Amino acid sequence: MQSLLSSIRALAVRQHPGDALRCLHLTAVTEAARKGTREKARKKKVKVEVKKVGFIPHNQRDNKINVKRADKHVDDSWKQVPKDDVYVGRYYRWTVYSVAEAIQCHRETHHPSMYNVPNAPLNVEIELNMQGEKATRFVDNFQRMAMIPHKFAHGEERKIIVFTKGNNEIIEAREAGASLVGGVELIKDITAGELLLSDYQYFIAHPNILAELIALRGLMKRKFPNPKSETLGTNLAEMITKFSNGISYSASKDEYQQNFGLISACVGTLDMDGQQLEENIRYLLQDVDTMRPKREGRFINRVLLKSPPSSEQLKIDPFVYVPELWDKSTMKPKREPSGKKVEAEEQDQAVAQQASN
Repeated sequence: MQSLLSSIRALAVRQHPGDALRCLHLTAVTEAARKGTREKARKKKVKVEVKKVGFIPHNQRDNKINVKRADKHVDDSWKQVPKDDVYVGRYYRWTVYSVAEAIQCHRETHHPSMYNVPNAPLNVEIELNMQGEKATRFVDNFQRMAMIPHKFAHGEERKIIVFTKGNNEIIEAREAGASLVGGVELIKDITAGELLLSDYQYFIAHPNILAELIALRGLMKRKFPNPKSETLGTNLAEMITKFSNGISYSASKDEYQQNFGLISACVGTLDMDGQQLEENIRYLLQDVDTMRPKREGRFINRVLLKSPPSSEQLKIDPFVYVPELWDKSTMKPKREPSGKKVEAEEQDQAVAQQASN
């Protein structure tokens, strides 16, 4: 039987007379060995390219993984109000201070017996709801200059160049404190390369020189004077005062939560009068409120007062100075016809006379 199997596994084949015998191996073991050999040969032919990956920032790693992040909009309205002055803060609502009380608390913290920094800066952090008019739209990041009534040492270098025609406007700009004032000749010096615009932070212009100023649009780019940024106007003294003494701030959306925006700005120092600091905060909040989108709900969610090097942060009520919700009647006032207005006034007068009688 074994001799029969061996004779079957190896067959002698002769194609033509005189040719050598050729053996055909038909065993399964031989076929499996040849198959594995072929696969190994194919794998050797395929070149494996190893790509070198450089450093990847943390905010660009694993973009496909949805990390569950906490909502940055703090809402503690559901928590109970503390009944005394000793409690665990995370279980109760934040205490809302008036601006005067918050300033006094920071002054006590910076007393010579503690931090000993009586002239520490007073910073304001404003948390915004950047949701736009539609659910899929958000307010773009913006940068503005807020006019304040009481100036302070902001520590920034602000060189202002003013473009205008006419002797009266030039004298007005120089008296207001502009770093450089000029007209057509100044534009020619800049185009010739004799003066660098990079040495100046702000550009202000009068409408009477706007036609000649178009030649510098390519050099100024986004800093080109325009009414929206309040760098183009007839009142040069007011604009110069605003950009030299005002509060420069910017609102930026969170990288992972687009409907959360934050503004951090300095409104003065603790050695200033408390009333002056409160007025600066009022003007800053009113300027921020001008960027409010036309939708229902809050735009300013929370305002905190901080004063480094202390880590203490005190919550104040911003709705004392700005409206809490968007009012359609204020944005689009409804005007009554003159006849109805007269009739209403006559009715009010009649009611007043009856009450007096």
